[in-house]
Amino acid sequence: MRLFYLLISVILSWVLCLPSTHELQTSQSQVLLQLRKHLEYPSSLEIWENYYGDFCNLSSSAHMSISCQDDSVTELKIMGDKLFNVNDFNGFAIPNHTLSESFSIDSFVTTLSRLPSLRVLSLVSLGIWGPLSDKIHRLSSLEFLDLSSNFIFGSVPPKISTMVKLHTLTLEDNYFNDTVPDWLDSLSNLTILSLKNNRLKGRFPSSICRIKTLTVIALSNNELSGNLPDMDTLISLRVLDLRENHIDSELPMMPQGLVTALLSKNSFSGEIPAQFGHLGQLQHLDLSFNYLSGTPPSALFSLPNISYLNLASNMLSGAFPDQLNCGGKLGFVDISNNKLTGDLPSCLSSTSNERVVEFNGNCFSIDSQHQHQASYCKEALASSKQSGGRETVMVVGVISGAVLVLVLLAFAVLSFRRRYRSRTFEHNIFAKAVPDNSPNGFCSELIANARFISEAAKLETHSASVSRIFSLEQLKEATNNFDLSMFLGEGSMGKLYKGKLENGTYVAIRFLTILKKYSIQNLKVRLDFLSKLHHPHLVGLLGYCIDSGGQDDSSGNRIFLINEYVSSGNYRTYLSENCPEKVLKWSDRLAILIGVAKAVHFLHTGVIPGCFNNRLKTNNILLDEHRIAKLSDYGMSIITEESEKLEAKGEGTKSWNSTNMEGDVYNFGFILLESLVGPIVSGKGETFLLNEMASFGSQDGRRKIVDPIVLTTCSQESLSIVVSITKKCTCPEVSARPSFEDVLWNLQYAAQVQATADADQRSDSTS
Repeated sequence: MRLFYLLISVILSWVLCLPSTHELQTSQSQVLLQLRKHLEYPSSLEIWENYYGDFCNLSSSAHMSISCQDDSVTELKIMGDKLFNVNDFNGFAIPNHTLSESFSIDSFVTTLSRLPSLRVLSLVSLGIWGPLSDKIHRLSSLEFLDLSSNFIFGSVPPKISTMVKLHTLTLEDNYFNDTVPDWLDSLSNLTILSLKNNRLKGRFPSSICRIKTLTVIALSNNELSGNLPDMDTLISLRVLDLRENHIDSELPMMPQGLVTALLSKNSFSGEIPAQFGHLGQLQHLDLSFNYLSGTPPSALFSLPNISYLNLASNMLSGAFPDQLNCGGKLGFVDISNNKLTGDLPSCLSSTSNERVVEFNGNCFSIDSQHQHQASYCKEALASSKQSGGRETVMVVGVISGAVLVLVLLAFAVLSFRRRYRSRTFEHNIFAKAVPDNSPNGFCSELIANARFISEAAKLETHSASVSRIFSLEQLKEATNNFDLSMFLGEGSMGKLYKGKLENGTYVAIRFLTILKKYSIQNLKVRLDFLSKLHHPHLVGLLGYCIDSGGQDDSSGNRIFLINEYVSSGNYRTYLSENCPEKVLKWSDRLAILIGVAKAVHFLHTGVIPGCFNNRLKTNNILLDEHRIAKLSDYGMSIITEESEKLEAKGEGTKSWNSTNMEGDVYNFGFILLESLVGPIVSGKGETFLLNEMASFGSQDGRRKIVDPIVLTTCSQESLSIVVSITKKCTCPEVSARPSFEDVLWNLQYAAQVQATADADQRSDSTS
């Protein structure tokens, strides 16, 4: 009898346990299979093929996960491998990037709506294209919606406003090209709003400021303009990212709990509000590349939690107080390229490793070749005051540029059948490379200079003297007739000699040959342009010598480039195991990489036209006696492209400045890679990259591949930031690579994180 009762008890227990395991409805399983078909069978869903079990029991992976409650799907996450950023996307399917032409986003959303219990939906990098269907609102239970990194365009559907349970709306990295919706305040539970990296235009809606629950607003890299309303009503806001828009108001009031404010590359004007100096939770503030004026509030530097402060490339002026205090967590400061004067405060001029400070391009009264005279800042400030405001200058500049272009084009049409003698203009730009007898040479130069004038309102140009022209006899004297003792080496760009000028200055003289197919005058214009590229992290071109070898010599022009001499060797030597006495710890490498990134960013965006294909490699990064990095061999395509074009059979001639900058980003990625693992990577090239890059994803993998010096001197967070940007730079898909602005920002942030970690370590060891 006891055995009978025991058996009954076991059976009852088993029956009672059955409701705790729920099998997914057959209809919902069919919906999932239909979604897979809509998405054209992505590799992340291969596990679904020939699977006849319960989808709720499938193991989750980094690319797919399903969660269920009762007998319904409540969470669906799928990540594909289709990169979203395609330069020529125009709203139609693109093979290997988007889903096919037969894909219907409306049908896809209709199928999705048959999962009414969904609370979490994430569909990332799947190539979904088309305008987002209004039917998405049928998923009324959604709390989390992420459709990032696809090809969705048009407007954000208004009926999303009825999805009141949403707390996260992420539509970043798409092609939405309408305005930011003004109904977002209907989503009263919204905490995260990310619409960055789209093509949204219009104003920042003031209705957003009524969403008290918002913690993150990310609208960077769009085309927003107009005023930015006061944000102090957003009491929960912690992150505000509005980088790379066209917002042209004064800076508004900010909420007291704000932790990160990224407002760079806009058109903010006026003074930095004193209220910013009372944001006690603020850790990261980036106001660079705007038109801010006045003296920065001293309290900004002493905020208790501030660790990253970037005020570079504005119109800030005045002098800091003598006793400026810096907060204990402040690890990175950039106040470069402003109009600041007076003494550099002691907490910003310290040579210790406590913080990274960039202050070049001002008028500080310190002994530095990278500061302007005080008169420069005063004159620039007075000139800007007399101009009647930046807006007036830009309007006048645009109108004048447009009128000038029309006049020049009309003149070019009237002159089309006439032949003109080639001329050279003395602007900081050079003419298009054309043969001496080109009938269009004159008008092409005019148009090029018209572009320079119309762009001048966007870029402050610094006057520079014309480069010095040396004679061959002077160079022979400087090098003892090119004696072997003065020979430094030979590379793809010719032989390199050390020389000593008559005034005792040491120089580096590079000798190369350019095919003689273009005028000496045209070549001089190009070399003059190179000599005017002044930056603290560029090896300066002091002058040149052109030896034509006589009128009948068709072999080519011999060119000698006279550069400043940088004494302490190249960066690659410092990464080599053969020179342990020159070893560079992680913070030193970051400082060098930041310097080079600044130089390349200047070459891309700081001159007109931009200078690309800069032969980036560790051998071309030179270090001076203070281990300050200087990039050499930059801009060589400007003077060598003529011969390269001549040798390229069947290719049409293109202007040198139309070359895509992405090659520089890719090459800089290999510099980052060598900084992480050592110079061995350059010998293995892309094979190494493809086979070993995955090792960075785990701690064990990093220990095997990363230079031990880096591992023992870095913080894991700082290292991870650089590993991430390295992967992006070396991405095979050109359109997915970051801009140098992004590269520089990430490196500066990595340096700030490292500086904070080093300071904490010193504090711990002291205590």
